[in-house]
Amino acid sequence: MFRSFFLSRRWLPWSLLGTALILFATWYRVNLDVQINEWFGTFYDLVQKALGKPGSITLPEFWGHLMTFGRIALVYVTIAVVLDFFVKHYIFRWRTAMNDYYMAHWERLRHIEGAAQRVQEDTMRFARIMESLGVDFMRSMMTLVAFLPILWALSAKVTELPWVGPVSHSLVWVAIGFALAGTVVMALVGIKLPGLEFHNQRVEAAYRKELVHGEDDAGRASPAVAQSLFRNVRHNYFRLFFHYLYFDVVKWSYLQFGVLVPYIALGPTLVAGLITLGVMQQIVRAFGRVEQSFQYLVLSWTTVVELISVYKRLRAFERQIAQGAQMGPVAAQP
Repeated sequence: MFRSFFLSRRWLPWSLLGTALILFATWYRVNLDVQINEWFGTFYDLVQKALGKPGSITLPEFWGHLMTFGRIALVYVTIAVVLDFFVKHYIFRWRTAMNDYYMAHWERLRHIEGAAQRVQEDTMRFARIMESLGVDFMRSMMTLVAFLPILWALSAKVTELPWVGPVSHSLVWVAIGFALAGTVVMALVGIKLPGLEFHNQRVEAAYRKELVHGEDDAGRASPAVAQSLFRNVRHNYFRLFFHYLYFDVVKWSYLQFGVLVPYIALGPTLVAGLITLGVMQQIVRAFGRVEQSFQYLVLSWTTVVELISVYKRLRAFERQIAQGAQMGPVAAQP
């Protein structure tokens, strides 16, 4: 899965230079997000000034602030679109490298159950998931590096936390604590999901294989056999649906409550009138960015579960290649 792309001379320009380009573009995109956060602070202070004292600002000043946002947003959108386009090509090259590697060992693999599915579908799913999780992970880490110092500095304006009192750099600790608590809870609640997803792929593969054989052999895929295999598929899906039910209840309850967390933490400071509207907006946005970065696993847990199941299937596939290389082509067949 990794060696065929990152340790191959053929794919070195894509794996090395492509990764560097993605990292740079992602970092630049995060810096633009920092500029937007600063813009929100100055803009809402301008709005507060205009509402508090009519005539204190001019209409050209107001339009000027909006134009500033427009310039930043235009660059942001351009970078985001170009980066997403490039990442799709990058990931497809990765899939191509995996496909070529597996097809080079096809004679050893063709008799393994679900071999065609693993080469065609699992490599596609692996590449698609890595595109999603990989880019999100890099963005989360870079966002954390960019916004954590901002939230650290803005926390100096927060006088105290409710029910706790004064805490140095309080909002940073609140964001870390809330995100870690959510990650632990999600991991405990969703502990059964990876195994169920992996088993789900196995029963789906068994059902698909029987149907494929039934296309060429009238003795295969009889109604009784097909019905039995599909019952296994249905049973596993229903178990999966049940476990996702309570997992989603916990996940969405946690995320919805998280919207209120920065406002709760700012409660005493806001009531005392110690910060402006613009500073509040900066704090809330910076808190949200830091919190989301720490919540990477919480927000991506469903996708991580799917990746684990695909990874297990491809690793089992690669072990067959390794065993076949040691024992010979005949021993590689079941």
